[in-house]
Amino acid sequence: MCGAHGHYAGPVTEATILDALEKMARAVEHVQNQFTTVRTGRASPVLVEKLLIDYYGSSIPLQQLAGFSVPEARQLIVKPHDVASLGAIERAIRDSDLGVSPNSDGVVIRINFPALTEERRKEFVKIVKHMAEEGRISLRNIRRDARKHLEAAEKATQISATELERAEKEMDKITHDHVDMVDKALGRKEQELLEV
Repeated sequence: MCGAHGHYAGPVTEATILDALEKMARAVEHVQNQFTTVRTGRASPVLVEKLLIDYYGSSIPLQQLAGFSVPEARQLIVKPHDVASLGAIERAIRDSDLGVSPNSDGVVIRINFPALTEERRKEFVKIVKHMAEEGRISLRNIRRDARKHLEAAEKATQISATELERAEKEMDKITHDHVDMVDKALGRKEQELLEV
């Protein structure tokens, strides 16, 4: 982006657009990460790896304490590196809002995920739509802040009116592209939730 438009974009415009781009990329990533926490009918380590486990008085994310495998679509196996942490891991999974009952055989913990009911699926779709909308709002806020910044620069004659206009067009395009990414991620997540 710098190269292509470098001949007319001054440092102020360049910095403002790059800053907005970075923030937008983070906003999209945030939405995608939120989506992964919403359960589909499938088993996946993503559902449990961030759970905090009380391990010798510290709170440690489960992914640091165990390995995972998915032997079949609805079953997740958690294999603690240290058998002493088995009980704490099992407790954390049971107390989480996943609504599953972990079964331990003293070496590994098996988690069976029930198929989602129609009602749960619809509920989850509503939740992800809301997450996507929040993502779109933060993208528009980033655009608005960048625009304010550029308008102030134009008022202070740091950039020309023409440059302001070009920069605003560029910001609109960037915003549109990022909103599009959120929409595509939402589409994929909805499909995943509605797959039986």
